[in-house]
Amino acid sequence: MKIKKGDFTKNLLKWHKNENSRTMPWKGEKDPYKIWLSEIILQQTRVEQGWAYYEKFIHNFPTINDLAKAPEQKVFKCWEGLGYYSRCRNLIATAKKIAGEYKGEFPSDYDSIRALKGIGPYTAAAIASFAFNLPYAVVDGNVLRVLSRYTGDDTPIDTTVGKKKFSSLAESLLDREQPGIYNQAIMDFGAVVCKPQKPLCALCAQREDCQAYRKGEVSRLPVKEKVLRKKKRWFYYFLVETPDKKVYIRQRQQGDIWADLFELVGWESGDAVYPEDILQEQFAGKIFGKQSLTVKYISKIYRQELSHQTIQGQFFTIQLNKPLATLDGYLLVDKDKLSEYPFPKFINAWLLDPTPAQSLF
Repeated sequence: MKIKKGDFTKNLLKWHKNENSRTMPWKGEKDPYKIWLSEIILQQTRVEQGWAYYEKFIHNFPTINDLAKAPEQKVFKCWEGLGYYSRCRNLIATAKKIAGEYKGEFPSDYDSIRALKGIGPYTAAAIASFAFNLPYAVVDGNVLRVLSRYTGDDTPIDTTVGKKKFSSLAESLLDREQPGIYNQAIMDFGAVVCKPQKPLCALCAQREDCQAYRKGEVSRLPVKEKVLRKKKRWFYYFLVETPDKKVYIRQRQQGDIWADLFELVGWESGDAVYPEDILQEQFAGKIFGKQSLTVKYISKIYRQELSHQTIQGQFFTIQLNKPLATLDGYLLVDKDKLSEYPFPKFINAWLLDPTPAQSLF
C-alpha cells in the first residue's frame, strides 16, 4: 500500500496539539540527563510503575554527576523492584563515563549518544530528538503497532526484515522540523489511542486511511514471529538467624538474574521439593553441618514472572544456637538493617511481609 505520508504526519500532529492530554513528569523535558533517565527506567517498565522511580532518582541524584558519584549500593536500592538490573548497571557505567570523559555534559550528537553503554537506537533517537531537536525517529513497541496497523503490513515486527522495514517507514514519516514533538506524538498515540488491546478506533485521527481498520484486522496486527518459551526455576531461601539477631546475606554475581543484588542463604532446585525434605538435601549438610538449628517458619510458595523465566520458591526462617563456623562469600549483618540492602523483588515480597504458611514451633 502507498500511504499518504503527509496526511499521516499532519493528522498525528493535529491530534497531539488538540487532543493529546497524556501527562508525564519528563514530557517536554529538554535536559538530556532527565530524558535519558526516564527512557532507561521505562525500558521493559510501564509508565505507571516507572513514574515514581523517575521522581525518586531525580530527588536522590539531581544531576548526572550526582549519580556518577553515588555509592552503587544506594543506586541499586533506588532501583529495587524495577527488575532488569542490567539497566541499572549500565546507568551507573554511563553516568561515570559522562562525568569523567565528557566533564558531566551529555554528548549532543546521535553517534556519540548511541555509543554509550545501555543506549540502543530507540533511546538514542529519543535523547537526540527531545533534547537536541535532531531528526531521528523513535521506533518502540507503540510506534511499530501504529505503523503496522496503519499500513496493514503483517511483516513480523520482531524480525530483522520487519524492524528494518518499519524503521525506514518511521524515518520517512518524521517531521524533520520538529522531530521531538512528532516522536512524542506517535508514542503517545500508540499508548492512548492505538492501544494493544481495545484500541479507540472510533476516536482515531488516522481511521480513514488505516488499512487494518478498513479490513477488520486491527486485533490481528502487529504480528510477531517468535513464541517465548519460559524457563522454570525453583529457589529455596533461608533467613538464617544467629543468637545475637544477625543474618547471612551475600551479593549475587554476574552471569545470572539479579546480578549485584543481595540474597539470603539459598539453594536452587531443578524442581519443586517438599519443605520437610529440604534440610535432607546435600547442600544443607554443606551449609549447616551438624549444627543445632530450629526451623521456625516455612512460607507459602512465592512466584515471579520474568521476561524469559518463571521463578518459584519458598522461604525458611531458621534459628541457630551459635554462628556458623564458615560460610564463604556471605556477610553477617544485623537483621533490622536488611532494608538498607537492595534485594530482588522475589525476596523482598517475603521480607516485607514474612507471614508463615506453616509454624514449626
